[in-house]
Amino acid sequence: MTVRRPSRRVSQLLGGAAILMIGLTSQPAQAAPQQGAETLAAAFDQASARSDVPRDLLAALGYAETRLDGHNGEPSASGGYGVMHLTSNPKVRTLDEAARRARLDRTDLRTSDAANVAGAAAVLRSYADQAGLTAKQRDDVNQWYGLIARYGGSSDKATARLYADAVYDLLGSGFRATTATGQVTVDGRPVAPQRGDYAAVAPLGAADMGTQSTDYGPAAWVAANSSNYTASSRESSYPINYVIIHTMQGSYAGSISWFQNAAAGTSAHYLLRSSDGAVTQMVRDKDVAYHAGNWTYNTQSIGIEHEGYVNNASWYTDAMYRSSAALTRHLCDKYGIPKTRNNIIGHNQVPGATHTDPGPNWNWTYYMQLVTGTTTPPPTWSTIVDNTTAGRFTASSNWGTSSYSAQRYGADYRFADPVAASDTAWYKVNIPATATYRVEAWYPAVAGYNTTTPYVVVTSSGNQTVHLNQTANGGGWRSLGNFTLAAGDANKVGVSRWSGNTGLVIADAIRITRV
Repeated sequence: MTVRRPSRRVSQLLGGAAILMIGLTSQPAQAAPQQGAETLAAAFDQASARSDVPRDLLAALGYAETRLDGHNGEPSASGGYGVMHLTSNPKVRTLDEAARRARLDRTDLRTSDAANVAGAAAVLRSYADQAGLTAKQRDDVNQWYGLIARYGGSSDKATARLYADAVYDLLGSGFRATTATGQVTVDGRPVAPQRGDYAAVAPLGAADMGTQSTDYGPAAWVAANSSNYTASSRESSYPINYVIIHTMQGSYAGSISWFQNAAAGTSAHYLLRSSDGAVTQMVRDKDVAYHAGNWTYNTQSIGIEHEGYVNNASWYTDAMYRSSAALTRHLCDKYGIPKTRNNIIGHNQVPGATHTDPGPNWNWTYYMQLVTGTTTPPPTWSTIVDNTTAGRFTASSNWGTSSYSAQRYGADYRFADPVAASDTAWYKVNIPATATYRVEAWYPAVAGYNTTTPYVVVTSSGNQTVHLNQTANGGGWRSLGNFTLAAGDANKVGVSRWSGNTGLVIADAIRITRV
């Protein structure tokens, strides 16, 4: 078949970073809000108080978008700025809305954390007013689900739900982010988002909705806008000789939404999520995606985008590396691509490339070992921390001590009433290397204990919370799951008192094993 070459305008956009900016009539501006104690945490507090938007909701939204990194005022691939990803492109104009609603200068909104957070809060408050949320409803984070989905800017409901779910997952698990001005902490809590019309929308990739990829079984299928790629019949039209590795310079849900935008002029075949390695395909293998910035390489390659930013290593999780390597291995086997660095390349290696991704934080050695199956088994390492281990367990005076149950680990265990506050009991562990670890908990099971005790695991990409029923399966090691833990001696696992159910929460012992 005849393959249509992209127009001159589209050819200029093949690299994926060009953004069409719209000039808007300037509004009267005011000075950017001050950061108070010059911390991002203070900026969230002040913006929340000023706009009556829940503080933790603002912080979770920013963390989902950027890991609370403003990237020195540089835009994302879709034209988003600052820790809150205020965006100005032909489809999403939250930057412009923030300038109007908060009456702040656009330069300040792009470069000042305090202004950026204040602007995002003003936009969200305007959405709440339009939706008719009362003061009481505004205090309830669960009432903001549809407004968070709207902030993401996707007109595709499955993508919008993906975006909002990511924010509410962070609210549920909690996180602790280290920023240039100190830590921003959100404690996990039970969440029950009021999804409204989105409740009937199947999560992205749900098999019963027929949205799975036909090229790669583990991937969800979401089509890019047809303006952002060229239909073809590879490998008869062009040979497939390369896999090209990219970093999105943006979030997973945001990049999916951007590739659905006809104005983007860019796309990739596959996108990978940082937290769990989830895969979405947006351009069929047979078609030519616009990702390499070089037409010849576009025709002969498959592009894989990875969630995150090149200057922040925390996005490159072990889950994403392993999932991406499995995809690359599949593509190499399917199309006869040699599993070498001559054929599996970064965007920065494409002739004429102006991009630096995947960047200096991408671990090529480890990635290629995963692709070729030559990884050295990790050294065996395991440790147990009990509530009596010297210098390794801390809890407030609200936690009592008991030896009531014979199912305890060691001499005793700690207990506390559930409350609507974290008051976490922490286990401190010296993790030898950033890698994947299995985390297990030991507790005695008693009929009157809590059925949803929150265990907080401090992963390399933020806190994750797992709930255990402590009325059953006690007296042994119970897995919380496998997690990427960062090297270093710090609090790694906690037991929170923030449970929505009655019954004592128990902190006894934890075990961490490298897998």
